[in-house]
Amino acid sequence: MNDMDLLSGTVHLVDDEAAVRDALAFLLASRGLTVHSYASGPEFLRTVDAAPLEGCVLLDVRMEPMSGLIVHDELAARGVRNPVLFLTGHGDIPMAVDALKKGAFDFIEKPYSDNALAERIERALRVADAMRARGAKDAERVARLASLTEREREVMQRVAAGKLNKIIADELNVSIRTVEVHRARVFSKLGVRSAAEVATLLAELGA
Repeated sequence: MNDMDLLSGTVHLVDDEAAVRDALAFLLASRGLTVHSYASGPEFLRTVDAAPLEGCVLLDVRMEPMSGLIVHDELAARGVRNPVLFLTGHGDIPMAVDALKKGAFDFIEKPYSDNALAERIERALRVADAMRARGAKDAERVARLASLTEREREVMQRVAAGKLNKIIADELNVSIRTVEVHRARVFSKLGVRSAAEVATLLAELGA
């Protein structure tokens, strides 16, 4: 990546030093990123609690009154899965490695080059976009599942288990033709084409 390349996306920058925040915000904005800056962990977490978070998070390890590591733990406790990158001094690396084990995306050691920082944030934003797309897909599939009638759900569960229409008809005490109609409606509502796809969808959603 060269200095003229522009990124896109949102970075939530959390650092308790105003000069560092201003410098990083300027750098990231110059790369085309939307930057939201926070002077402390509690301030950032209030924003997290108020609305869904987009993009990635850039945390300084050493902050007052709440360290970046504690902020990361708080995000995990809230179920926030956005990629988190840590800015670390050399002495903070063991702590940053521990954070990676807890699910952090990456850590960036100070001093860092502008291009190295931008490249790692770009990777984090790609992951954030993929996670958001997956979340939207899951939400759509949950809505499709919710649209099924009780009888369609009964048929769906048996279809997913690999049961033949005749067996399903016997178990539900209905005609084979009725099962065929319900089966077709289930496939249509769920947007699938086979019993295997129904089973896969239910497994992925934990339904």
